[in-house]
Formats: sequence, structure tokens, C-alpha cells
Amino acid sequence: MNKRYTPPAAGHMTAEQQRVADAITGGLRGEIPGPLNMWLLRPELADRAQALGEYARYKTKLPPALTEIAILTVARYWGSEFEWYAHKKIGLAAGVSPAIIESIRKHEAPDWQSPDQGIVNSFTKMLLETRRVTDTVYDEAVTTLGQDGVVDLVGIVGYYSLISMTINVFDVPLPDGMEAEL
Repeated sequence: MNKRYTPPAAGHMTAEQQRVADAITGGLRGEIPGPLNMWLLRPELADRAQALGEYARYKTKLPPALTEIAILTVARYWGSEFEWYAHKKIGLAAGVSPAIIESIRKHEAPDWQSPDQGIVNSFTKMLLETRRVTDTVYDEAVTTLGQDGVVDLVGIVGYYSLISMTINVFDVPLPDGMEAEL
């Protein structure tokens, strides 16, 4: 454990921290991943953020492969190693090709499996890099994903930016034996 990352220890949590930890482990995640562990120091933040995260990861209008392309694009933008590590394998399981994942990692233009993958990546990159999207990209996203899908995509980008900033500020470590890729 490094000096910036000291989550509350099991058995030494306050009642509120334990309540939130139980909510996280009892939800769709089933575990408390690195950055959520750090948030337990502030259980009200952890509770609200983990609820948003559960929605962003599991309940949006976007299919899992598109969600993972957005998350990997955010992780790459922020240089968030833990997030990249966690979502690379989730992206592969969701059907994102290894070549696309590697292209995102290298900041290269992938050969997309479908046009919706390309617009998710373009929209996400543009939003992160310029803090806006052009009318052209917005219109293409709405045409491809629907208005609800675009709202969900913005939520995914925002939530995973928060996750990535938490990982980077608190130096959340990769699991033992894992090498950094970004």
C-alpha cells in the first residue's frame, strides 16, 4: 500500500462505511474495486458515486461493448492504469476486439467493427479533449445512439473521469504482478 492509498480496513469501518461497503458488495459489482475503496473514507460520496457507477456500467441504453469502448477511451485519456487494467478484460468479454483495444491504447484510429463504436469513441475523445462536441459529432451520435443513448454516454464519460481522477490522485495500485500498459 502506498502513502496516498489507505482505504478503511475491514473490521475497522464506521457503521456508515460498512453500510456503503455492504451496498457495493451486495450490488452488481460483488466486490469493492480500488477507487471505490478509497471513496469509503467519505461514505456519503462513496454511496452516491457507486450508485451512479452501477447505472453507468450496467443500466444505460448502450450495449456493453459500446460502454466499454467509452470507458477504455476515458481510461486512456486520463492515463488511468487501474481503470485500463480492469476494463480491458471486461471489454474483451463484451466483444470488443483486441485490435480495437490496442488501437485505443496506442491513440491510433481503429478499424471499427461497427459505426456505433466509432461514434462512441469520437464523441468521447472530443468531449474529453475539447470539453464540447461539434454539431456534426452530436448529430451523428443522436442518429446512431438516440438522444437517450447520448445522455447516457455523457454520464459514462463523467463517471469514469471521476474514477480515473481518483485512481490517479491516490495512486491506486495495479494488482500484484500486473504491468502498466499506458
